[in-house]
Amino acid sequence: MASIKMIHSLCEAGGEGSPSNPVKFKGQDYKDLRNTLLDEGREFVDETFPANLQSLGELEETTAEELKEVEWLRPREISRRASFVVDGTSRFDFKQGDVGNCWFLSAIGALTLHKSLMMQVVPLDQSFKDDYAGIFHFRFWRFGKWVDVVIDDLLPIRGKRLVSVSTNSQKEFWAPLLEKAYAKICGSYADMIAGNPPEALKDFSGGVHMSYVLSKSKPDLWDVMDRAIQCQTMMGCGTFGGKKGKEIFSEFGLVDGHAFAVTGAQQVESDGNKVNLVRIWNPWGEGEWNGAWNDKSELWRTVRRDVRRECLRVCNDGEFWMTMEDFCDYFEELDICCDSPNFVDDDAECLWDCSLKEGRWEVGESAGGCDNKNEEFWTNPQYRLTIKGKKGHKNVLLSLMQKPDEKYRSKVEYHYIGFTIYKLPPKTPKGHLPYSASENIQLIKRSVFSSTRELIELHSLEAGEYLIVPCTYDPDKTASFLLTIYSKAEAEAQVDGGHLRPSRQKAARTQ
Repeated sequence: MASIKMIHSLCEAGGEGSPSNPVKFKGQDYKDLRNTLLDEGREFVDETFPANLQSLGELEETTAEELKEVEWLRPREISRRASFVVDGTSRFDFKQGDVGNCWFLSAIGALTLHKSLMMQVVPLDQSFKDDYAGIFHFRFWRFGKWVDVVIDDLLPIRGKRLVSVSTNSQKEFWAPLLEKAYAKICGSYADMIAGNPPEALKDFSGGVHMSYVLSKSKPDLWDVMDRAIQCQTMMGCGTFGGKKGKEIFSEFGLVDGHAFAVTGAQQVESDGNKVNLVRIWNPWGEGEWNGAWNDKSELWRTVRRDVRRECLRVCNDGEFWMTMEDFCDYFEELDICCDSPNFVDDDAECLWDCSLKEGRWEVGESAGGCDNKNEEFWTNPQYRLTIKGKKGHKNVLLSLMQKPDEKYRSKVEYHYIGFTIYKLPPKTPKGHLPYSASENIQLIKRSVFSSTRELIELHSLEAGEYLIVPCTYDPDKTASFLLTIYSKAEAEAQVDGGHLRPSRQKAARTQ
C-alpha cells in the first residue's frame, strides 16, 4: 500500500498530537495517574466524567424512572472473569446496547479488521490483572491531532446488564470501555445518539474519507471497493430511512435508517457466471438480509465447496452477503476511509503529499461569507497551492472540516461551508490578496456548500499556482476549521500561508 508524505502538519512526527505523543485530553496523564494510584493502593474515580446521570445523559426510550435504576459498576464487579481482551479483538466481541449509536459501533466493527489502527486506538497493554488500578485510556484523532482519553472503568448497569454496548462473552470489556472513552469526548453517552459512520472512521484514523451515493453509483464502484480492500481501508454503509426504509425492513429483514460495516467484498463463480458479493455486518449482532445469497440461500450450492465454507463460517452473527446490485438498491450510502486516497482511481502505487492547515473565521475580521463579488469575501482565510506537474485525471483532494467550540456533540450546529479555487497569474505577489486583485485571477471552481462536519471534493488541476479560499455561506459566522490538501506526489504541491491580515482596513458592513 502506498503511503502519505506529510509536507506540512499540525504535529510533526514525535511532536505533541502525533500518534506516538498524543495530546492529553483534559490534561490527564494516564501513566502519571496510574502510578500514583498504584502507589496509594486506590482505584481511579474520574471526576471529569463522573459516574452519574449527567454523564449518561437523556437516553432515547428510557424513562426518568428507569434512569434512576442505573448503577455504575466496575467490570470485576460484573464478572469474576473480567478481561480487557480475550483471544484478540473482533467485531463479534460485542453488540449494541440501549444507546442509539450504531454509527459508532459499526465503525468499531470496521476498525477491528485493521490491527495496526486498532492498536493505536485501543492500547492492548491494559489489564484487569497486573497492576490494576481501575484506569484505562484510548486514543482518537481529533481535528488534526491524536488525543489520549483517560477513563475510570465504572460502567452503567440496569437490570443486571450493561446500558451501553454489551459484551458477547460476558467477560470481555474493551468495547464498553472504548465506548465510554468516546462518550467522554462527546460530552455524555446520550451525545453519541445519531450520527454517520464517517465521523467515527475519521476519528479512528485521521484518514481520507469518501462517500458514494449508491443510487448514483459510479460504473467502477466495484473496482473502487476492491482497491479499498487492497489498501486496507475501513468501510461503512447505511440503509434508507423513512417509508422506503420501512418497506425494505419488512420484506428483506434489513433495519431501516441503520448503520452497518462493510467487512468484505469477493467475486465468486456461480454456475459459470462471476458474481460480485459484498459482506455486511450489523452492530446489533443480529438482523440479517434474507434475500439472494443470504446465509441459508440455495445459491451457495452453486459455488465451490471451499469458497462456500470460507464465506459461511459462522451464521446468525449479524453478518451477511448480498450481491453488489442488491447492495446498491437497498443501501443508501457507502463510506470509505483510508490513510491515503489511493482507492479513488487505478493509480494504486501513487504517493500522495498531505498538508494540514488550521484556520478560523472571526466575525469582523475573517468571516466574509461566500459572495466573491463582495469586498468582505476577500477577508476570508486564503491558502496557496503550487502544482508543478500533473499525472492522472484527479490529482488533488480537498477536505474542509469544521472544528466546533461546543463541548457537547448533540448541541453542535454546523455552518454551511465550502471553498472557492482560483488560478493565479504568474508572479502573483505573495501574501493575502485584497479585493482589488480579484479581477486578475481566474475562477476555477466553487464547491457545493453543506452544513456538514467535513466537506470533501476531488479536483483535476493543471500545472500552475492556485488560491484556495475556504468560507462559510453566510458572512459573520465564527468557527474554527481544518483544511487538508492531498495531492499526487508528481504534482509537487506546496501550500503557503494561511490567513494574513490585509493591509487595508476592513470596510464597514452596510445593510
